[in-house]
Amino acid sequence: MKRSPLAMVLLALLVEAPMHPYRMQQVIKERGQDQLVNVAQRNSVYQALERLVRENLARPAGTSREAGRPERTLYEVTAEGEATFRRWLLEMLPEPAREFPEFPVALAFLPILGPAETRELLERRVAVLTERITAIDAQAPPGLPRLFLIEDEYRSAMLRAESEWLRALIADLADGTLTWDRALIEETLSRFA
Repeated sequence: MKRSPLAMVLLALLVEAPMHPYRMQQVIKERGQDQLVNVAQRNSVYQALERLVRENLARPAGTSREAGRPERTLYEVTAEGEATFRRWLLEMLPEPAREFPEFPVALAFLPILGPAETRELLERRVAVLTERITAIDAQAPPGLPRLFLIEDEYRSAMLRAESEWLRALIADLADGTLTWDRALIEETLSRFA
C-alpha cells in the first residue's frame, strides 16, 4: 500500500488500541492531529481504513456499543500493519518527501500581480500565520512532555520561518528593493525565453 499521512495516523491509533472509525476521528481532533491530516469529512477516515483492511494492515476486531449509540465495528492493527507502520516511519524521518504545496506555485507567478497588491496579500498571509502560531503554542496542555508536542513544535517553527521570510520580502517590496513592471517582465522574457 502506498503510504499516506492519514493511513499513518490511523495505523498509529490502532497500534495504541482497537478503535471504531468515529472514535479515530475524535481522537485525531482531540490531539490536534487534524492539523496534520484532513479528517474534516468522516468519510475520509472510513475510506482510508477500508484500504488498510484490503491491504491486510488492519482488520475488524469485534463490535462495541455505547449507551444510546448504534453498534460500531472495532478495528485492530495486524502484524503486517505494525511492520508497515514501522517501515513507513523509518522511511519518512530521514528522507524529505517530494511535496507540492500551493504557496511556492503562487510565488512563481507574482509577475501577474503588481508589487503593491503582492505586498498587501503577503501582509495578510503573515497575519494568518501569526494567528496559527499563537493557536499552536496555546493548545499544549501544561505539563505534557515535549515528546508528545514535537509535531506541533515543528509546525510552529516552520510557520515562524515562513513568517520571518515573508516579513523580509514585504520590507523589500515596501522600500522598492523588489519591484517590477511590464517593461521588466517583457525584457526578462525576451532575454531568457
